[in-house]
Amino acid sequence: MPSNKSVSDAPIFQFTNCQILRSHQLQREDLWVREGKLLNPEKLFFDEKGSADIQLDCKGSIIAPGFIDLQINGGFGVDFSVATDDFQSGISLVSQKILSHGVTSFCPTLVTSPPSVYHKVLPQISITNGGPHGAGILGVHLEGPFISKEKKGAHPELYLSTFESGAFQDVLATYGHLDSVRIVTLAPEMKRSSEVIQELTRQGICVSLGHSVANLSQAEEAVRHGATFITHLFNAMLPFHHRDPGIVGLLTSDQIPARRRVFYGMISDGIHTNPAALRIAHRAHPKGLVLVTDAIAGMGLAPGRHTLGQQVVEVDGLNTYIAGTKTLSGSVATMDSCVRHFLEATGCTVETALEAASLHPAQLLGIEHRKGTLNYDADADFLLLDNSLHVRATFIAGERVWSQDTFTM
Repeated sequence: MPSNKSVSDAPIFQFTNCQILRSHQLQREDLWVREGKLLNPEKLFFDEKGSADIQLDCKGSIIAPGFIDLQINGGFGVDFSVATDDFQSGISLVSQKILSHGVTSFCPTLVTSPPSVYHKVLPQISITNGGPHGAGILGVHLEGPFISKEKKGAHPELYLSTFESGAFQDVLATYGHLDSVRIVTLAPEMKRSSEVIQELTRQGICVSLGHSVANLSQAEEAVRHGATFITHLFNAMLPFHHRDPGIVGLLTSDQIPARRRVFYGMISDGIHTNPAALRIAHRAHPKGLVLVTDAIAGMGLAPGRHTLGQQVVEVDGLNTYIAGTKTLSGSVATMDSCVRHFLEATGCTVETALEAASLHPAQLLGIEHRKGTLNYDADADFLLLDNSLHVRATFIAGERVWSQDTFTM
């Protein structure tokens, strides 16, 4: 290795024999990594006169950015909305297990809970980088309790809240603090919601619209005040109506402020959304679609009874219901399976399916300069996948953190 490298003496890794997802296209070129970042080979060759220290044969794999899950309630027996004494070990377990699903960063999600749960759980969740220990935590997604009673879904009515005279002070009193919070889902038709949306947005928190009976004008007003996301489109909101399409109408609204994009989450598990509805949403607004799992504690476990916050949930195959009802309550889908189902259901390109689970969630959070992309200088969080989009290996900061037992490089 040349000794005249001007930037760093850290080892340079060259991933060869692969297709890289870059600039919305799969391209046959190598991927270069140094010190956990993606390297521009031209600068390496011409400015530093450098070369690779280690070459790794990817055996024809697709290399894509690591998946980002913005709505995951738990998994493997762990429920993020339950304040257990061993909460830290539980969230660590989920962080580690989802590496095999291609998830390199995520937002642990809490469903509607009593204030005591938020006050105990939120201080235990920190924004952390990923690594061999597990996927990185981008911040918490608080789904409720400021949502509609009519569209509460699997959220317990007992703990639903409204904005009273204090408005934002009610938010602080309920949650305790917002230090690690990244997304808040609320119903925009609630009185004084505009004040709350503005203040959350001012603090850098993404506001998502969901579990709501809002009409289109109420949804548009929320977007004008800063809302940028829709929680699990079609689920827990008014059904589309041609005279007032409700929140769904944001996908084609002409009232979105200039240079603002509305994103929307979809649970592509084959249960929550009919393939035709997936196709409609994708064709209406392809650049806003964000795949989420909405996974619950039962993900990765055998069918049976599990929890979702304060509720008991019955898992029957891929169906999850509040026990004794037919009310859907989260999913047991993995992110990689959601990507594959989305690809099959919509007939979209491989690139589009992969970006819906990586680039789009990063863009929503405003972190696309370092996550969700394979552009130069971004974090080296990426996946090796086969042609059917099954994960072969997961890398965080250029380090292999998971791989199939049968896959060697």
